[in-house]
Amino acid sequence: MGLALSDPTATIAQALTTLTAEPAATLAVRIVDVAKANQAARIVVGLPKRLDGSRGPEAKAAQALADAIRKESGLPVEMVDERLTTVAAERSLIAGGMRRDKRRLSVDRVAATLMLQAHLDRRHAG
Repeated sequence: MGLALSDPTATIAQALTTLTAEPAATLAVRIVDVAKANQAARIVVGLPKRLDGSRGPEAKAAQALADAIRKESGLPVEMVDERLTTVAAERSLIAGGMRRDKRRLSVDRVAATLMLQAHLDRRHAG
């Protein structure tokens, strides 16, 4: 799971780190620990919708994670559509000439950054 952080003005997203999803029982706590260490004011969680916009079991799991993060942190937690961010991240890394074995290690972090940047851009535009 990739984590990204914005600057204090909520204008620019930057890659932060990657956390393993397992063990799932401690994921929310680990995310909150990183958020608190970086003085986050809010947390954005990706909502994995299907291409047709419907929600499957992955979206239900993401909602449960967001709820757990909200409860653990006391911070506002927003859910953001993450469709195609992994594809865009993969294409970006390929265009940058990154080898396949290294791309696997970076794609989640880049996807999180792209998702957060799109969210920040929408907030500033609206």
